[in-house]
Amino acid sequence: MLKRLILGSFAVAALALPAQAQVKVKLEPFVTGVNTPLAMVQVPGENRMFVIEQFGRVRVIENGELLPEPLIDIRNKLPKLYSDFDERGLLGIALHPDFANNGKFYLAHSTPVDFQLDLAKEFWWDHTNVVEEYQISSDDPNVADGSTVRKISSIDWPQFNHNGHWIGFGTDGMLYVSTGDGGYANDWGIGHNVTEGNGQDNSQLHGKILRVDVDNPSEGRPYGIPDGNLAAGNPDIAPEIWATGFRNPWRCSFDMADGRLFCGDVQQNSYEEVNIVEAGKNYGWRKMEANHCFDYVNPNDHPAECGDTSGFTPPILEYNNCTAKPDGCKGISVTGGFVYRGAHEPWKGKYIFGDWSKNFGAMDGQIFVASEGSDGTWTMEVAEVEGMDSIPYVLAFAQDAAGEVYALTSITTGPVGSLDTIYKIVPAN
Repeated sequence: MLKRLILGSFAVAALALPAQAQVKVKLEPFVTGVNTPLAMVQVPGENRMFVIEQFGRVRVIENGELLPEPLIDIRNKLPKLYSDFDERGLLGIALHPDFANNGKFYLAHSTPVDFQLDLAKEFWWDHTNVVEEYQISSDDPNVADGSTVRKISSIDWPQFNHNGHWIGFGTDGMLYVSTGDGGYANDWGIGHNVTEGNGQDNSQLHGKILRVDVDNPSEGRPYGIPDGNLAAGNPDIAPEIWATGFRNPWRCSFDMADGRLFCGDVQQNSYEEVNIVEAGKNYGWRKMEANHCFDYVNPNDHPAECGDTSGFTPPILEYNNCTAKPDGCKGISVTGGFVYRGAHEPWKGKYIFGDWSKNFGAMDGQIFVASEGSDGTWTMEVAEVEGMDSIPYVLAFAQDAAGEVYALTSITTGPVGSLDTIYKIVPAN
């Protein structure tokens, strides 16, 4: 959903790839009446799902019905959100791997800036993004016990946008957290590394995928640092970092079958990208925009040479952003999705993802289907959505225990009202 700053839009166009028969899908309403849904998870072994609303509530869906009372309401913890468009709010949810026994779940959200006597941050920085641990009430499985809250991480944010903060547990039991580069545009401005941008500055946590152990705190932190992170004892690298070089990784997911981590990373004005993220890898931002050299001073003009890029891992997919590359463009802000593992055999192993919209002022969400070839290369196509003249803004995707995939959508550009719908993506015939 959260595209980028409006000043520095995005766009969409895929690599020139072989043509395929167009995938035809139907968006089957699952629940409606939610506020800007940004993530949804299923309770293991149950027909309950938890969905987060950007403006600060976690709702319960039980047997396909949206319950009237929230699991938890943290609206009083959030900064005042802009009603027309905002990238802050309640941004992520994850269930502990042993949720069935310990009832622990995690929320990622924005709070007013925690300036900690740093007056520069008090006057010039925008907010703080946190990850917190909660537990389900012992009296009611559909109510959280707010008194159990434990802060896991806290990262100050210079601008309102590029927050990332998808969160999820890997097959290793570690908690992964995506972070954007800090906001504004071009990885530049207050709170950004002037020389190389935050994406390439491994001394701090913006523009990264983080990986921590929430069960084994150590060294005075509320979490432990697991083996296999990027630093490996290097004091110049923040120990939480697992992978680096991101602009705004907006919605990631682990493949149910093999555990690979897929992330849609919102780029600047010309391209959008999808990555398979691996430990210790560098995905190029701010030196690269997708597969192209990037100049933060002239963001729409891509230099022919960008120096040594041997340490960068390219995206598996890129497409033109309609802002600066309108010819053949597919959108303005990539929304990461899920590898389909459901009942429809022809879709198994395909990555279903999308784009927020092809323009800011009108709903024109996009659904994409990507396929992996035998040589490991990926191709993508725009899905044909049956029965809808236009698709709402595509904020996020979700997956149930059966491997089916859902599109979380909104009919507004900002977190207002409770008018939004979650759709199940099904074959058109």
